[in-house]
Amino acid sequence: MEIIKNLHSYLAYVVLAVLVIAVINAIAGWLGKKDFTMHKDLRISLFALILSHIQLLVGLVLYFISGNGLKAIQTLGMGGLNSAARLLAVEHPFTNIIAIVLITMGWSRHKKFMESEKKFKSIAIFYGIGLLLILSRIPWGQWFN
Repeated sequence: MEIIKNLHSYLAYVVLAVLVIAVINAIAGWLGKKDFTMHKDLRISLFALILSHIQLLVGLVLYFISGNGLKAIQTLGMGGLNSAARLLAVEHPFTNIIAIVLITMGWSRHKKFMESEKKFKSIAIFYGIGLLLILSRIPWGQWFN
């Protein structure tokens, strides 16, 4: 279990960095009226999508094997969770699932458009909201201890 926990923690840094790069790239392309290229823009967005999904899968495995996830809810009940336990058992996983759904929606929507501006806009908005949701539910106190 410790390996999965460490993988989830360290992969989070990579995922956040790539998501930030994807969002900045999309905003720059959208506002700069650039052409959406397959070589750069598509790959950055796709890499962020793939890494986000891998992180979600690792997190779901951790949720079901860790004492801080489903087992905490089963042991203490929803009413027995303090704020730190609720963050790990409820808020963090469900908010991140919503974030990954939004990122996936941004990826799917961008493929429907032919215009570069609309492609960049879709990625910027959906990936950006997903990134903000992820950042809002990171257990920062545990990350830096």
